[in-house]
Amino acid sequence: MPKKRSGGGLSPTQQAAKFLGVSVLAGAVLAGIALPAVGALGLVAKGSVESFDELPANLKTPPLSSDYTMYLDERDGRQVIVCQVGKTTLLYDARAIDDLHAMLRQRGDWVDLGSADEQKPAKDGTVEAWGRSEDNPVGGWYGLKKGLRGRFANYVPPVLEQLGGVEVEHKARGNRMRAA
Repeated sequence: MPKKRSGGGLSPTQQAAKFLGVSVLAGAVLAGIALPAVGALGLVAKGSVESFDELPANLKTPPLSSDYTMYLDERDGRQVIVCQVGKTTLLYDARAIDDLHAMLRQRGDWVDLGSADEQKPAKDGTVEAWGRSEDNPVGGWYGLKKGLRGRFANYVPPVLEQLGGVEVEHKARGNRMRAA
């Protein structure tokens, strides 16, 4: 006849309390390991918005044909990316940095940029189409200035490239990007 295990002399209530304590301790250890690992998945994107001050004074569009500047600002209580191209000022929702990086990681391959003005349709499956799609995390345009909401794929990808975490092609036409 097998020996019965005694329970160490603990009452059922004490055993339940001991089990609960061990469970809480195990959960805390797991959280200490898992949460930093999960947080690291978005580290490049989170660090990106905070690293805007480290951007070079002049950025170049993907074909390396035009100079522009970008910086973070707050407008109407909302954090925005200000893009200065000559005398023209474009505004993009600051979430674009994190959201675009997440989309690229999810797709896992090269994505055509497909840059287009607001008045022109964007080619399906491109970064430009995603930047104005109802299916993206903001449910529409990342561009905030009516009439100048397009060209998302022309100005935002080089910022992500400078901040790290993505690769952008620099050909005369037909450029693509992907998460690194």
